[in-house]
Amino acid sequence: PPAASRAPCPRVPAARRDGERDAAAMKPHPPPPPPPGSRGWGGGAPGRRRAFACALAGAALALALLCLFHGAAFGPTLRRPRLRLRASQVEAQAPLPAGLALSSLPVCDARHSELIPCLDRGLHHQLRLRLNLSLMEHYERHCPPAPRRLNCLIPSPDGYLVPIRWPRSRDEVWTANIPHTHLASEKSDQRWMVVNGDKINFPGGGTHFHYGADKYIVNLAQMLGFPNDKLNNEGNIRNVLDVGCGVASFGAYLLPLDIIAMSLAPNDVHENQIQFALERGIPSTLGVLGTRRLPYPSRSFELAHCSRCRIDWLQRDGILLLEVDRVLRPGGYFVYSSPEAYAHHDPVNRKIWKQMSNLAQRMCWRIASKEGQTVIWVKPLTNGCYMRREPRALPPMCGHDDDPDAAWNVLMKACITPYSKRVNKVKGSELLPWPQRLTAPPPRLEEIGISSKNFTEDNEIWNSRVAQYWKLMKSEIQKYSFRNVMDMNANLGGFAASLRKKDVWVMNVVPFMESGKLKIIYDRGLIGTIHNWCESFSTYPRTYDLLHAWLLFSEMENQGCGLEDLLIEMDRIMRPHGYAIIRDKAAVIDYIKKLLPTLRWDDWSSEVKPKRDALSSGDERVLIVRKRLWDQAPQASS
Repeated sequence: PPAASRAPCPRVPAARRDGERDAAAMKPHPPPPPPPGSRGWGGGAPGRRRAFACALAGAALALALLCLFHGAAFGPTLRRPRLRLRASQVEAQAPLPAGLALSSLPVCDARHSELIPCLDRGLHHQLRLRLNLSLMEHYERHCPPAPRRLNCLIPSPDGYLVPIRWPRSRDEVWTANIPHTHLASEKSDQRWMVVNGDKINFPGGGTHFHYGADKYIVNLAQMLGFPNDKLNNEGNIRNVLDVGCGVASFGAYLLPLDIIAMSLAPNDVHENQIQFALERGIPSTLGVLGTRRLPYPSRSFELAHCSRCRIDWLQRDGILLLEVDRVLRPGGYFVYSSPEAYAHHDPVNRKIWKQMSNLAQRMCWRIASKEGQTVIWVKPLTNGCYMRREPRALPPMCGHDDDPDAAWNVLMKACITPYSKRVNKVKGSELLPWPQRLTAPPPRLEEIGISSKNFTEDNEIWNSRVAQYWKLMKSEIQKYSFRNVMDMNANLGGFAASLRKKDVWVMNVVPFMESGKLKIIYDRGLIGTIHNWCESFSTYPRTYDLLHAWLLFSEMENQGCGLEDLLIEMDRIMRPHGYAIIRDKAAVIDYIKKLLPTLRWDDWSSEVKPKRDALSSGDERVLIVRKRLWDQAPQASS
């Protein structure tokens, strides 16, 4: 039925009601009467026998209810009935009564203050998942089924403070916001981080670059002979993948060079390393080289970096190094700083180095430079080397049926991705240096059927839209109110491109049904990922200052996913005092407005009917809201 006809959602989990029905179904049936002429069931007094049968039935029922109660009390948090709202229902319904909205959402237990639902290893045990630890499957995404999703607001830790603003945040964060100081002691000799009272400082060190990432980066540029000792190579190196990034100091010190790194690390023994990176305002995300492809299209990065990243590159016929090869552009670099590259007095390191050098050679990588503790390989520009290999050489070439850009829940393949005829002919990616590539039509536009004219028009429209957004927020925001920004339905990256002159970075999220658009975003010198918004995003709570959602709620209807679920997920990843810009159909906006007090997004809001443009879809509205910094005192937990 339409949402308007529904009563407010009860707080009783749907799974619990189902369990009560199951318990009722488990009640013993009344015993059949004894056959005529018989003396009952055992030959004793009929009254006593009936009393015993009733007592036995009652005991069975009590035991069933007791199991149900303890299962609900001590099992994982279950979910109450979800209010599903489809865009088609919204359009058809009458205006919502003023009082109809969820009266409240409970606050999750404090132990969930850092919950990442699809990377929750506690869930693995509850669901009894059989994961291969040697393949890092336990660090990959495993999302909870609907009955086990939390339907509550994630609280902040005790003493939480509004984050320190960029650029100061690069070097210091509040200890209370991420109360995990074990990394400071564990990595004290490597200068990852230092605890100073109520703050944690980041001196810029790393496992391999104790004396600072800035000096290490200069050395890499010198090894490659780049002009002015700058790793950006006059704008030709823009997108970098840093695997096993720690607290992302390498990525932090690339930013002044106009290089943006996707700093990647799992939620492993160095727990919270990505949380620190995001709190600092450095582009980063949770992820692992395990069994599935990274959620990026082919030919996305000019440089990949591994500094003592503790990855076994030789396992499974080199499948992990082949995944790096897939996402590297023609002529891209792989920087490898590790004992295997230099500590050849150790027989184990010497053996690994020999095998890895052999693998790289068979992949047609050649050494561009080797100095001290670092080796830099370079990927070929054309298919020439691949064609000259022996017919049965390993690793093999990927088949013609393999789509190198398919990257959402796709298993890795131990094969080499060849270049297209066009790339092979022009000997490269044809991309302009940064920042010209940001607004120039990328060569791969034709692969997704978009003309250069439409691309240019898209840029102009988003410049106008973003100017209007900032005008609406002008009285409320300051220069550094935003640092970490997410465009939840990024299309071609126009929203992010319009923010270039602001000191922010944008995670461009492309829905998995339109994953081909992500390669356009990377070709523009931006970063992003593929995602399915029916699931939770791979990031910590409280990591983004601004969320932008354009027609995202309306597009969810085809997947049968709930509006309420998406709002709760947005609340999880948005910082207190953070903003959400929601541009959608008027009926959707009207419904969301009813939920603002429930979500505690009522600190400030603004609504406007925007000017129609070529991207408008029907009767759109723009709603901008700010999330409250609410008291996380104990409340009804879930």
